[in-house]
Amino acid sequence: MSDIQNYEPSYDAVIVGARCAGAATAMLLARAGANVLLVDRQQYGSDVVSTHALMRAGVLQLARWGVLGEVMAAGTPAVTQTAFHYGDQAVQVNIKPEHGVEYLCAPRRTVLDRVLVDAAKEAGVDVRHGVTLTNLQFALDGQVTGVHLKDASGKVATVRAGVVIGADGRQSVVARRAGARTYVQGPESSGYVYGYFEGLANDGYHWYFEDGTAAGVIPTNDNQHCVFVGVHHDQFASTFRRDLTGGFSRMAAANSPALRDALDNARMLGRLRGFSGGCGYFRQSYGPGWALDGDAGYFKDPLTAHGITDAFRDAELLSQAVCAGSIQALAQYQDERDTLSRPLFDVTNAIASFQWDLDEIKLLHGQLSDAMKTEANHVAGFSAYHPLAA
Repeated sequence: MSDIQNYEPSYDAVIVGARCAGAATAMLLARAGANVLLVDRQQYGSDVVSTHALMRAGVLQLARWGVLGEVMAAGTPAVTQTAFHYGDQAVQVNIKPEHGVEYLCAPRRTVLDRVLVDAAKEAGVDVRHGVTLTNLQFALDGQVTGVHLKDASGKVATVRAGVVIGADGRQSVVARRAGARTYVQGPESSGYVYGYFEGLANDGYHWYFEDGTAAGVIPTNDNQHCVFVGVHHDQFASTFRRDLTGGFSRMAAANSPALRDALDNARMLGRLRGFSGGCGYFRQSYGPGWALDGDAGYFKDPLTAHGITDAFRDAELLSQAVCAGSIQALAQYQDERDTLSRPLFDVTNAIASFQWDLDEIKLLHGQLSDAMKTEANHVAGFSAYHPLAA
């Protein structure tokens, strides 16, 4: 339990949300010399809905930050190949070394978020779990100047901040309280059911596509695989709501009878979980005294499994902007994020529409690959250290 009364009166930055975006941003700011408070309403090391999969740019950033070794030491398997299954056709892709990255990985969030929070603490961040943001503090001119916080016991505190960063997800309280507008709304959304299984072959990522459905098998920690099946949002209720287990099995078989057979011979750990979907968006992500990070500012459908990689990229971009110390730098952060994200966003919407045949989805994956390569090249050019502006 956090001692909510024992804060410093003021911080250079208060970050709301200690998941992959917020913890990474806090770590980077502290390494640059900022005094940072990081709060999260959940407990340290808790789980969260996730596809887990990291793409090249995400692994590259973990390596540059010096935390990839700890992630892998926790039993995270190295992914050296990916298979795309288009109906009966399988296309095998070997992960080639590039930008110093020789493999991909998909750590459980109980591992990844914990490693990043620990790195933030080591850098000097004041980390408090079990603490909720209730409101922002505003000056008379409308600038955000701090936060009002509450812990699980009901104790409250007010803390001043040079900047308040919302890394608190799709339902961001910071975005709502700051009045952040949504300026792009995606038209498509898919829904998923997923679970964790023991006893599947550890042979890389597998992505399955059939008419009207998709699935994925993602190797993660403890010799487990995260397995998901997905359909368009409009089909989610009729497919899963009355029979989650039966719908999961039917969609696995629809994507691949071999996948269904493998799951029948594996052991599911815990229960199946569902995510009925949510359309992607771009939100205004900066203003006087505040900024948004990760899913709070930009979200796209999970079907392309690129959200964590996005979060790491934006943590670097935003930490650079905050260190620069101007509203112009925050505006540039949003512009650069949008330039890198829009191709990924558009092709993800096309994939999530399920309005494709198997030849068309192959072409869409080619576009997705091109966008990810552009992003990885850009991320590889980030410098490792951005000192805080005086």
